[in-house]
Amino acid sequence: MKEKLYTVPLMDAFRAADECPFCFIERQLEEHILDFVLGPGASYMEDDIREQTDQLGFCRTHYKKMYEYGNRLGTGLILKTHFQKLNKELEQQIQDFSPSHTTLLGRLKKTPSSEAAPRTSIGAWAAAKKESCYICDFYHKTYQRYLDTFFEVYHKNPEFKELLLNSKGFCIPHFGELVEEADRILSDKEKQEFFNQLFPLMKQNYQRMYEDLDWFCDKFDYRYRDADWKTSKDALQRGMQKAAGGHPADPPYTQDR
Repeated sequence: MKEKLYTVPLMDAFRAADECPFCFIERQLEEHILDFVLGPGASYMEDDIREQTDQLGFCRTHYKKMYEYGNRLGTGLILKTHFQKLNKELEQQIQDFSPSHTTLLGRLKKTPSSEAAPRTSIGAWAAAKKESCYICDFYHKTYQRYLDTFFEVYHKNPEFKELLLNSKGFCIPHFGELVEEADRILSDKEKQEFFNQLFPLMKQNYQRMYEDLDWFCDKFDYRYRDADWKTSKDALQRGMQKAAGGHPADPPYTQDR
């Protein structure tokens, strides 16, 4: 199967020998979005983009990455107009706020507030703001297309199947998403074939990861001080990636990279 423009990033991710090809794609997408939002193209000066960032804002993680990116003026302008909208919403929320009626049973209940659904309109508003993020929204819409492309290429390209079978598997979050998507779109026969390939691949590579971590820890024992690190020298960051996704050892992504 001849590679098409939209399949190239996926094929490149599987050729990169990353611990999780979808983490590799995630990193590239996030860097692309940061460049789009704050880079030389100055998309934050476009009215339609600013309208979206004003509406959605950003999550804690991406505010930090925007700060690290280094475009202080661009980030300041985005925040300035976002706060114009935020202040109007805050004023309306306070104006409309009405405390709920407290009962004796409610006061005695010991459920931690962090585990409960918001009790108040302001709590619900704040919770929605916490989850709202222009970069996350952009990423999830684009990432879904890569999931769709994964199964399209899997069906049509024998080379891709070989890349999958020779890959290092996936992190737990992306593995879960891949299984969910496969269960949703594949026929019963296709599911059997796909899962029979995917599950042994995952078990094999998680055992490999355990062995790397085991030797990494052994290397701190004086008895193994002079022994070869084998493949375990970077086991810590790879293990973190396998368990939760991402690339924890990456330096901040900046405009001056």
